[in-house]
Amino acid sequence: MTDDRRNQPGYITIARHGEPDADRRELLTWRDYERWWANYDLAGLKPGQTAPDCLREQARQADTVFASTLPRAIETARAATGGDDFITDPVFVEAPLPPPGFPGKFRSKTWGVYARCAWWLGLSRDKETRPEAEARAALAAEQLVRAAQEGSVALFAHGWFNRMLRPELKSRGWTCVRDGGDDYWSWRRYEFKAMSGRDDG
Repeated sequence: MTDDRRNQPGYITIARHGEPDADRRELLTWRDYERWWANYDLAGLKPGQTAPDCLREQARQADTVFASTLPRAIETARAATGGDDFITDPVFVEAPLPPPGFPGKFRSKTWGVYARCAWWLGLSRDKETRPEAEARAALAAEQLVRAAQEGSVALFAHGWFNRMLRPELKSRGWTCVRDGGDDYWSWRRYEFKAMSGRDDG
């Protein structure tokens, strides 16, 4: 039994970043939202936040830690690891949010819903398309699975892209054993259970 356990891959923890330092109150046109999103990708975390103890423990136990190359993910990884070394890779960045050209002004959260639905249905505005992002999610999942062969893994990335990783991991035999939701600082834990037959993905 000991040998079998030793040959099992480590777990994979996938976390969403903390709350970014961004103003969500202003009413925006769709062109304004394009600029807002570009600035959002440059923003770090809102000051005064700390990583939850449970997430810090996941990072502490991980043999390999990855983060997206966007500032909000890097600062989250830094907060969770206490500044320890981690690997940044653009393969983990968020899927784009090109807004549809609707008339009127809405808050950024509303535009985010419109943009994600439009992107899912095929609007890309010369940015990464849904099929391209799905292919990237497959590459990202492979990278996490390879790293897990050497020990446990933690990833600090983004809400939607983390969701896109879920079916990719499931198809490779990984089961979600701890679902922390999708809020800032939330995390899910996956374990390799190819024969479990569960549908927790």
